[in-house]
Amino acid sequence: MHPLDVVKTRFQIQRGTSDPTSYKSLNDCFRTIFRKEGVFGFYKGILPPILAETPKRAVKFFTFEQYKKLLNFTPLSPGVAFSVAGLGAGLTEAVIVNPFEVVKVSLQANRDSFKEQPSSFAQARLLINSDGFGLKGLNKGLTSTLGRHGVFNMIYFGFYFNVKDAIPASPDPTLEFLRKFTIGLVSGTISSCVNIPFDVAKSRIQGPQPVPGEIKYRTLDCIPYSLPWDYGFVHCGSLLCSITGGAVMLLVYEYVSGWLQRNW
Repeated sequence: MHPLDVVKTRFQIQRGTSDPTSYKSLNDCFRTIFRKEGVFGFYKGILPPILAETPKRAVKFFTFEQYKKLLNFTPLSPGVAFSVAGLGAGLTEAVIVNPFEVVKVSLQANRDSFKEQPSSFAQARLLINSDGFGLKGLNKGLTSTLGRHGVFNMIYFGFYFNVKDAIPASPDPTLEFLRKFTIGLVSGTISSCVNIPFDVAKSRIQGPQPVPGEIKYRTLDCIPYSLPWDYGFVHCGSLLCSITGGAVMLLVYEYVSGWLQRNW
């Protein structure tokens, strides 16, 4: 899904139609990146997500299960508990993943040839040397990342498990797979629809700033600032990612979790 993530980030950080370097459509963005940066341009910043993916998903699903157990001792209904556990898992995940996101976005924003841009480790060192590890350096945009992951996972897990329990399971393995895939697809899409303003704000804060070293945009400033002109393109890119990614992630979780419970 990384090429779509690069395109999404490019739309999120561009400043408006008056900028001659702005992309005019998804097709224009794909064509321009391919022409000027080559096929590897679509894979800029891929190392941080690869490094972060295992601990990120492990934290997400482990903490989700732990929060669910804790919420069993509260008066919350099971439906609400799924959403609250998802919120807690998302907030925990955000703290782990934010530094990786900062490096990823800064690399994705670079329009130079893939061979000319710095490596992920060099970019991380540059960020640390210039601004440190804090909220102006390797952890800038943490508030918007907390919002993005918290809101997404609250809706994502809450919708998926509530709807899955409401729709009867099928004894046919193929139909059961399609039932879960469809619910996961819808869950990821709805989550993205609600979540996109936080995602735009995160990219604006973590991307190149108008004045080097200055974080001009805050989370609450970014949400109205980024709308409405580029909402359509960003929204399309995010939905394309979420439709597939959202369905696949929960399906893998369901089947792997079930296998582990049966065999371990």
